[in-house]
Amino acid sequence: MSWKPIVLAFIVISLFIGCESQEPYDLIIRNGTIMDGSGDSSYKGDIAINSDTIVALGDLKKAVGAQEIDATGLTVAPGFINMLSWANVSLIEDGRSQGDIRQGVTLEVMGEGRSMGPLNEHMKQQMKKNQQNITYDISWATLGEYLDFLQNKGISTNVASFVGNGTLREYVMNYENRPPNSEELEKMKELTKQAMEEGAVGLSTSLIYVPSGHAKTDEIIELAKVASDYDGMYVSHIRDEEENLLEAVQELITISKEADIRSEIYHFKASGTANWHLLDSAIQLVNNARKAGLPITTDMYMYNASSTGLNILLPSWAKEGGHSMTMELMAQKAKRKQMIEEIKFHVPPEKILLVGFRNKEMRHLIGKTLAEIAEDRSKSPAETVVDLIEEDDSRIQVVYFSMSEENIKKKLALPYMAICSDAGSYTNEGVFLEQSTHPRAYGSFARLLGHFVRDEKVISLEEAIYKLTTLPATNLKLKKRGALKEGYYADVVIFDANTIKANATFSKPHQYATGMKHVFVNGIQVLKDEEHTGAFPGRVVRGPGWTGN
Repeated sequence: MSWKPIVLAFIVISLFIGCESQEPYDLIIRNGTIMDGSGDSSYKGDIAINSDTIVALGDLKKAVGAQEIDATGLTVAPGFINMLSWANVSLIEDGRSQGDIRQGVTLEVMGEGRSMGPLNEHMKQQMKKNQQNITYDISWATLGEYLDFLQNKGISTNVASFVGNGTLREYVMNYENRPPNSEELEKMKELTKQAMEEGAVGLSTSLIYVPSGHAKTDEIIELAKVASDYDGMYVSHIRDEEENLLEAVQELITISKEADIRSEIYHFKASGTANWHLLDSAIQLVNNARKAGLPITTDMYMYNASSTGLNILLPSWAKEGGHSMTMELMAQKAKRKQMIEEIKFHVPPEKILLVGFRNKEMRHLIGKTLAEIAEDRSKSPAETVVDLIEEDDSRIQVVYFSMSEENIKKKLALPYMAICSDAGSYTNEGVFLEQSTHPRAYGSFARLLGHFVRDEKVISLEEAIYKLTTLPATNLKLKKRGALKEGYYADVVIFDANTIKANATFSKPHQYATGMKHVFVNGIQVLKDEEHTGAFPGRVVRGPGWTGN
């Protein structure tokens, strides 16, 4: 018998077996330092992706990918989750979400106290009236319709949203500062139910603002019970972050207990130098509640300055009817005088930075402090506050330097602390450059990884990745997000832990972070070699109560 047929058969079989071992993956990320989001130690390995899903992890040397990325020397992690995003309008203008994508954010969670639905016709008219640089038609009425609008328009990042009690209140009661009657409360509960079934991840409040803050604790509990029925979360910008911080934290704990709902404190902090010492007691309140079995968590951004309206300095009675009522009161001589007399500064005027005006003729004041403007005008800071708000006919966006750097480190070390930006996601060109902003819009996540992890070594890189991914995904009960696991959606980031850096500053905030090399959203590359690809694979991420398909 000739040996040639035997050899030929052996070769054919060997080739067949060899072909079998060549797995035809769409993408393989090779040789990366993998941090899967769990907080466990990293390991060197490969990740294979087919379509929008992670299908294999480990040693994939024998596998083949249609596309392959060599991640040698780089960290590979799940896409980051921004627990408090104000990208709801910036994404309408530019769906690329550049400020956040370039930091690795693949999910924007929106809706702090106010959400983009439900809307009635009066609310739509007011939204149109209050639009500033970015103008847009409002073609939706419900929160679910807004989220679908974003996805259909085209976005690079995934999106999710809470339904805001301030929006619910305005829908049913406008800005009336009183408890709802039984019919009004039932209507708000019905709207909450609808939003949860459309995919809202829970109920939010922003109790320092109106009309959200018009709601008393019992009213919030009733709405939170509806969100709880759909396994949603309650999250709150609590009623006070200054001298009444402890009472405000206790209110959230009470709501969590009475409504039987997972709860989170937005941008947990003690604001104002005189109140910094209260943080330890606030942390103890949360720790004690957690020990008692209440599922309470927190989130934060990575700067010692907050950003909100100049109008928060006005006395509460001057704001309770909304901005239009504030303007009417300012036009009354006696009320105006009373406003000025009752303004209290929780930070000195020299630590209040003006960053956003509606009136283009006033934008030369951007970058000045309130103290500087008051001195230029030869008026008191309190008079200047009222004058500026009246002249701009807006709340005026400002930055308050009000927090302790040491407290930031203390908060970051908490095992239940997630991360946010509390800002929009902007492009550093075009309409976005008409206003200044807080550097957190371009740097909160990169500052965590660069400054606090690599340079200050406050927490490990593995723990930071956990806080950015698995922790918030678990709190929100998101399906197949927030981890590098087989069967999970391929939201994946690849970055250089040695160089990642936030470049935005308070004087020059419109600067992208650097060091994030590649970003994939649902398996599609949106950042390649630190440049945006122009892809729009972002989807709506629905909460656990969603009744759709």
